[in-house]
Amino acid sequence: MSDEVLEIFKTAGAIKEGHFLLASGLHSPVYWEKFRILQYPDFTERLCRLIAQHFKRQKIDVVAGPTTGGIILAFETARQLGTRGIFAEKEGGARVFRRDFEIAPGQRVLIVDDILTTGSSLRETINAVDTLGGTVIGIGVLVDRSEKNLDFNAPLFSCLRAPTTVYSPQECPLCAAGIPLVKPGAPS
Repeated sequence: MSDEVLEIFKTAGAIKEGHFLLASGLHSPVYWEKFRILQYPDFTERLCRLIAQHFKRQKIDVVAGPTTGGIILAFETARQLGTRGIFAEKEGGARVFRRDFEIAPGQRVLIVDDILTTGSSLRETINAVDTLGGTVIGIGVLVDRSEKNLDFNAPLFSCLRAPTTVYSPQECPLCAAGIPLVKPGAPS
């Protein structure tokens, strides 16, 4: 299955090589551009189907994702599971559920996200679910690019596991080599 998922990313042109500034502030020689996938409903549906099938026996009440890519993934995964899809937005230094989104105490929540590197957006979304009294029963991501296994106190499923080296800005060999740093999503 991972070969099929990798082929989807390659077909969409979603795997970029160079010198990239990640949302975490880290630098990387590889960037997974999730929006190259999310622009194609067929690719998005196929990848969300993998997540939905993995968790379908978990009696999920709601699927939640962090903004921005997680909005699309939460919607499509929830559609396939026949439940609600909501998203958590940045507010101050945390993520919160706004727009009258509700999670009742004890509701079973599946969290979905696009690319896992450090897990910060997932942890923020978990905290937002916990604040409302929901129970996180699992986490699904398109790509787990983290170098080491991260513990979220919930089962993690990734459509593709692709560990990718990241560097702190102070220790980045790409910076030392003078390779221009690209911030994905910034105007060209």
